[in-house]
Amino acid sequence: MKKLLFIFILIFSLNSCVGLMEKTGRFLDGSQFTEKTLSKYSNKENQIDISFTQNKQGEKSIIISLKNYPMMILRASFPNDEGAFYLVTLEYLSGSTHGWNEFTLDILGTSRLVYTNDTDFYLEPFEDIEKVQITQGRIHRYDTRILGNDALTSLRNRRERITSIAHFMNSITSQNSFNNNNFKKDIKTFENYWKPILLPEMVSGKKRPENWHNKGDIYQKAEDISWNTSYTERIFPDELLSVRNSGTLLRDWEEAHYWLYLEYEWENIVKIFSQEINFIKTK
Repeated sequence: MKKLLFIFILIFSLNSCVGLMEKTGRFLDGSQFTEKTLSKYSNKENQIDISFTQNKQGEKSIIISLKNYPMMILRASFPNDEGAFYLVTLEYLSGSTHGWNEFTLDILGTSRLVYTNDTDFYLEPFEDIEKVQITQGRIHRYDTRILGNDALTSLRNRRERITSIAHFMNSITSQNSFNNNNFKKDIKTFENYWKPILLPEMVSGKKRPENWHNKGDIYQKAEDISWNTSYTERIFPDELLSVRNSGTLLRDWEEAHYWLYLEYEWENIVKIFSQEINFIKTK
């Protein structure tokens, strides 16, 4: 038991390794044992895997995973005789030094698998992919485990904030003609670019934006940090002023910046599935 606890603590300290975090979380809650892989297909160009799985009750699903976004999988119905299927859920799991967030988000979208030979197929472009609502989830924060309705309320509130923050970030990207694709495969670049803009108080002086401090700026203390509220008003939209000045944005970044990365990148993810994608059987 002590050995397991040590491994648990060690792995959670490695918050930069989201793939490891995902596997560890699923190991700890036992979910990896609830279904087996029947076959697996890959597309190397887009780094996508499609697995056909079956759980202990005999129910079959499609699992779609993207190497560049290891914090999530897309679950879909098993194809019918014509190869048609529909998305069911987005399942998210990722951690930080404070713990982890896990949730299931209902999602809509339809596509079709078309076999080109006995084993390989191509995936037709998805019709509109739409996220709906978080329907279940769990939170582990420090030594506290949050479940049920409390977790659902907290995760839904955080989702609203993260969606607003990501929309704000994408608006900056658009205004500055910034190449959004620079972040497509690199979470570290995302962190290095956005943390100084969102939280200049939390980085060294040389990394802060030029306009982060002007003469006469007003500061407000929250979460033991003196926040430059004048900078907040210069940069952020009205709906995010209190989120930043209260320190809530800092907590969201520390506990869920992989989630923020996923939301920021969502349009790029959808674009991947707006084209025909070829898959080769690997298992």
